[in-house]
Amino acid sequence: MKSLKLIGLALGTTMALSTAALAEDLTIAVAGPMTGGQAAFGRQMKNGADMAVADLNAAGGVLGKKIALDAEDDACDPKQARSVAEKIGGAKIPFVAGHFCSSSSIPASEAYADSNVLQITPASTNPLFTERKLWNVARVCGRDDQQGQVAAAYILKNFKGKNIAILDDKTTYGKGLADETKKALNKVGITEKLHESYNQGDKDFNAIVSRLKASNIDLVYVGGYHPEAGLIVRQMRDQGVKAVLMSGDALADKEFASIAGPAAEGTLFTFGPDPRNKPSAKAIVEKFKAKSIDPEGYTLYTYAAIQVWSQAAKKAGTTDAKKVMATIKGGTWDTVLGKMEYDAKGDIKQLDYVVYKWDDKGNYVEFAPKGS
Repeated sequence: MKSLKLIGLALGTTMALSTAALAEDLTIAVAGPMTGGQAAFGRQMKNGADMAVADLNAAGGVLGKKIALDAEDDACDPKQARSVAEKIGGAKIPFVAGHFCSSSSIPASEAYADSNVLQITPASTNPLFTERKLWNVARVCGRDDQQGQVAAAYILKNFKGKNIAILDDKTTYGKGLADETKKALNKVGITEKLHESYNQGDKDFNAIVSRLKASNIDLVYVGGYHPEAGLIVRQMRDQGVKAVLMSGDALADKEFASIAGPAAEGTLFTFGPDPRNKPSAKAIVEKFKAKSIDPEGYTLYTYAAIQVWSQAAKKAGTTDAKKVMATIKGGTWDTVLGKMEYDAKGDIKQLDYVVYKWDDKGNYVEFAPKGS
C-alpha cells in the first residue's frame, strides 16, 4: 500500500511538473478565415504559422520558452473578427499573425490595441489598416494603393485606347482595391467605360457579363475575392466574352483555377514577387514540399510575420507588445521574404508588386515585373 502511495505521489509530481512546464509555454495566435469563402487563405495562414512555430521550437523557442499556437477563425466576418480579437486579448496573448481580410483586420486591430496585443497581418492590404496611427499594427505585405499603381501601369502599356471595366464586391478589400486602381488609371488618362458592383457570395453574374459584352469590354478589372472572380471569368467565356480578367492578390490560390476551370488561363493579378523562388525561402519551401504542402499565396507571408515578431522579441528581451513594436520599427529583420524594414506606420519599406498570369495547367507564374 505504501509503495502504491509513493507511485501515486510520483505520478502526481510528474503531472504537476508537466502542467507547470505547459503553463510556461508562450502562446501566440494566428487568426483568419479557417471557414467560409476564403478558407483557402486561412489554410495558407495556418500552414505558415504551424511551420514557423515548429521551427522556432526546434531552435529553442523564444526567450527560453516553447511557443504554443492558438488558431482562431474569423470567417472574414468583421463582428466575428472583433470577438476573436477580444478573446485573444483576454487571454493575454502578446502577438497575433492576422487577419486575412482587411474588413476583419481593421476592427480587430482596435480591440488588440486596447488589450496590448501586437498585430502583424500577412495579407490585409487596405491602406486604412496602417493609416489610423495605432501603435500596435504592422504588415508584411504591401498596400492596395501600390497594387493599383502597378495594375494601372500594366493596363496603360498594354490596353491603352481599349475599353476597360471595373467591378467591385463592395467589401473593404475589394472596393478599396478597385478604387485605388480606378484612381491610378484616371491619373494616367484612362477612364473606365463601365463600373459595376456585386455582392460577395453572388453566383450568377450573367447580367453583368451581358453589360460587359454590350460595351465591347477588352479588360475587366475585378476588386474582389477568388470565388466570385472565378465565376465571373467562367460566365464571361460562356457568353463568348473574350476580355482579359485582371485582379489583385486575392487570386493567389489554386482554388481560383478550380472554380474558373479552363477559363482561368490568361487571367492576370498583382502580387508581391513569389517568395517560393527567393533564396531566403529555399530551405523552408523544401520543408513544406516534404509535407506535400505547396507554400503558395500567403503561407510564407504568415511565416515571415512570426519571424519578425520572434526576432524582435528576442532583441527586445521581452514579449511586451509596445516594446516589441518599437523594436520592430527600429530594426531590420531577416525573413523568408527577404530583409524587412518598417516605417513609422507599420508598413514595410521594400515591396514591389508584379503581375502574374494563370496558365493552362492551373498554375500562376510571374508575368510582367512592375507592370511592364
